[in-house]
Amino acid sequence: MINKILLLGSGELGKEFVIAAKRLGQYVVACDSYANAPAMQVADECEVFDMLDGTQLMSVVEKHKPNIIVPEIEAIRTECLYECEQKGIQVVPSAKAVNYTMNRKAIRDLAAKELGLRTAKYFYAKNLEELKEAANAIGFPCVVKPLMSSSGKGQSLVKTADELESAWEYGCNGSRGDIKELIVEEFINFDSEITLLTVTQKNGKTLFCAPIGHVQKGGDYRESFQPASISSEHLKAAEEMAAKVTEALGGAGIWGVEFFLSHDNGVYFSELSPRPHDTGMVTLAGTQNLNEFELHCRAVLGLPISEIRLERVGASAVVLSPIASKEAPRYKGVAEALNDPYIDVRIFGKPYTKLNRRMGVTLCYAPLQSNIDVVRDRCKEAAAKIIVY
Repeated sequence: MINKILLLGSGELGKEFVIAAKRLGQYVVACDSYANAPAMQVADECEVFDMLDGTQLMSVVEKHKPNIIVPEIEAIRTECLYECEQKGIQVVPSAKAVNYTMNRKAIRDLAAKELGLRTAKYFYAKNLEELKEAANAIGFPCVVKPLMSSSGKGQSLVKTADELESAWEYGCNGSRGDIKELIVEEFINFDSEITLLTVTQKNGKTLFCAPIGHVQKGGDYRESFQPASISSEHLKAAEEMAAKVTEALGGAGIWGVEFFLSHDNGVYFSELSPRPHDTGMVTLAGTQNLNEFELHCRAVLGLPISEIRLERVGASAVVLSPIASKEAPRYKGVAEALNDPYIDVRIFGKPYTKLNRRMGVTLCYAPLQSNIDVVRDRCKEAAAKIIVY
């Protein structure tokens, strides 16, 4: 049962997936747009090329002849994956899922119009004038995002009409790929956000991890914790929506399904990623019997997952770079962070830094029923001790 897996995207999430795949004896070719990316450091082979270039992408597929293609980032010429699927290559979770979820327009229309899921009101804008019309129709404040982006890039909270021009420029500059169209959303006055990691299987039922709470800054994840506090009624609604949208997209793997929670207005579907989610790195703290990367790998390979058990509470906090440099980064304070016996550290191994780039993560865990706020504070204190220079 050895498969050749072509991994499209080789960041920290891809690295953990490769580790899980290698533990099950798989052969992995890691791809990205730059050399020595984190997943390449643990894979069998690697390729450096522009994955938005369909010709280059198909050339790499033809060269390696993988059994399975696992996309891990958004900046891919995803249309080519339909051709790969037609050739008998398994695309994870499916070519349809990857194409729909790489573009907010496709996934939002599927969720709201076809499946009837509860979402924020939204419009699209292909130019500044359309953006102004959409914002006036929705009202202020509103949220402006690129149709294709990740980690909050290009996302703005627009409070007045005077901010729309800069939001248009910021959104277009933050867009990944060659799509220059934005989505304008109603601002939901939510109390919290959760990620519901959802596992679809080839030969088993859909399973859900305990909900993960997270804190974002500038649209990017800064900390996450599991389990998040949510009423049984709201959790049931979120699970039903997650099951509905993942079934419509098809395929096997783990999905990061994001929701807004409002005590007064209930649950809103927000976004969906057809792969391990950055907030799910908290599962590396041993909160579950299988972390999100092990779950993804088992689902991809068609191996059985009988249950997902929450075994302890946990938190993660990111280590950011305060500098931008092409030099190999160095770290201090790791030993100090690890003085806490309930702290673990993951340094991603990125070969260079950017300002506020995620370079690592601290993980903290405690027995079930422990105070999650105390665990979160310990985790953030440990992360603050690690300095990138």
